[in-house]
Amino acid sequence: MIGIHMAQAKKTFPQQKSQLHARNLHRSRYDFPQLMQTCPELAPFVSLNKYNDLSVDFSDPQAVKMLNKALLKHFYGIQYWDIPQDFLCPPIPGRADYIHYLADLLSANHKGQIPTGHAVQVLDIGVGANCIYPIIGHRSYGWKFVGSDIHSASVKSAQFIVEANPNLRKGIQIRLQKNSSNIFKGVIKPTDRFDLTMCNPPFHSSQDEANATATQKLRKLGKPVDRTKVVLNFGGQKNELWCDGGEERFVCQMVQESIQFAEQCLWFSTLVSKKATLPVLLNALRKSGAVDVKTIKMTQGQKESRFVAWTFLDSKQQQAWKNTYWKSA
Repeated sequence: MIGIHMAQAKKTFPQQKSQLHARNLHRSRYDFPQLMQTCPELAPFVSLNKYNDLSVDFSDPQAVKMLNKALLKHFYGIQYWDIPQDFLCPPIPGRADYIHYLADLLSANHKGQIPTGHAVQVLDIGVGANCIYPIIGHRSYGWKFVGSDIHSASVKSAQFIVEANPNLRKGIQIRLQKNSSNIFKGVIKPTDRFDLTMCNPPFHSSQDEANATATQKLRKLGKPVDRTKVVLNFGGQKNELWCDGGEERFVCQMVQESIQFAEQCLWFSTLVSKKATLPVLLNALRKSGAVDVKTIKMTQGQKESRFVAWTFLDSKQQQAWKNTYWKSA
């Protein structure tokens, strides 16, 4: 039963999150009665907040996970979804935005029409235990995905999600990156070709840095902070949230490795969380010989993010790619 308590004057919120991509299914505010009807397991986590609105406690990892489960079931027809404890549980609206802006990127090579179906193949670097990007991309556009990860538990979890949902089995393949020092090497096979590669890189350089960010988020949510035990409300393991050298080192390595697979991929891309990383990445791309580089901005509420996409194929090669692989798209 939904709890009721003394509330402040009801705050007015816009019904549409206009900053999100126009095709994003999560532009409207969360309809908790509808989500609870779809996923009754969400109900115990929903209550009235101080503005007398139904919500969940976003500082509670279990509540965040259950909200994701309800969203995936309601909007994408995912009957089974779960992740191991303390693994990354990402906010879905922002993840969906990356997918839809990538669709726009492909449409520019296709006279404004988004290519759909298995003709489009996408590589998700760092798929995670949650498998969110392949789920959204496959269910939204029918694209075929390969998700890779260096963490065997993440691979096992993502694979289980795919196998447990018949509507995902033919569209998503999960691969283990056996060498944690590599990004594309060992994952992209000689016979592979990808229209897109995507990545949400670990953006912290240490666990302390990740904990500091988590502490700041909790304070913004008005929650007490115990510095001896920082709870990551969206979870996250090493390599999901942090790695040696942080985001800057990771994306620069990605650029260097992408050169080796220049003819097997139409567009490479990566999210860039830190503004300071952007000029370093763009400089690395100038040196790499990339033919075209695009920086696409995205906004979710007060948070502004971006991804950078690059290709080594010139306009004639891009046209030939489309003619070869997108005939049925």
